[in-house]
Amino acid sequence: MNRSIGLVQVVKGFKNKYPDLYEFILFNIMSNVATITNFVMLWLGTGLLFKGLATTSFNWWIFNYSVKQGGLGGFVSFLVAYIAAQIVNFFVQRKVVFGASVQIRKVIVWYVLTVTVAGIISVWLPPFVISELTPFIGGWSATVANIVNIVIQVVINYPMMKFVIMK
Repeated sequence: MNRSIGLVQVVKGFKNKYPDLYEFILFNIMSNVATITNFVMLWLGTGLLFKGLATTSFNWWIFNYSVKQGGLGGFVSFLVAYIAAQIVNFFVQRKVVFGASVQIRKVIVWYVLTVTVAGIISVWLPPFVISELTPFIGGWSATVANIVNIVIQVVINYPMMKFVIMK
C-alpha cells in the first residue's frame, strides 16, 4: 500500500514541477481511448461492415484507394474510424486532460476544422503507406498506416486543443 501512495506522490510532484510536459503525456495516454476506438472501428469496417466494398476501387479528389489498398471499403472504414475516434477524443480530452469547462457550441467549429484538416490527411495518406509497406508486411500495412495517422493527428490536434479549443 505504501508503494501506491509513493507512486501517487511521485506523479503529483512531476505534475507540479513539469505541468506542460505532464499535460502532453496525459494527452497522449488519454488519446489511447480514441486510438482503441479507431482501431476497433477500422477492423470492424474492413473485416465486416464494409468488406463487400473492398472489391471496388475508390478514386475521388485526392483519395485513391485501389482494390489493393482496400478500395471503397478501406476508404469508408478509415473515414468512419476517424470520425468515431474524434468524437470520443473530444470528450476525453476536454474533461480529463484539459479540465475545460468551455461550452461546446463555442469551440465546436474550431474542433471540426482541426479534425477535418487532420482527417483529410488521415484518409488521403493510407493508400500510399499501404502500397509501400504491403510487400514487406502484408495485411499489417493498414494497421501501420493507421499508426502513422495517429502520430499526424497528435502533431495537429494537441497544439490546437491546448491553445485554441480548450482554452
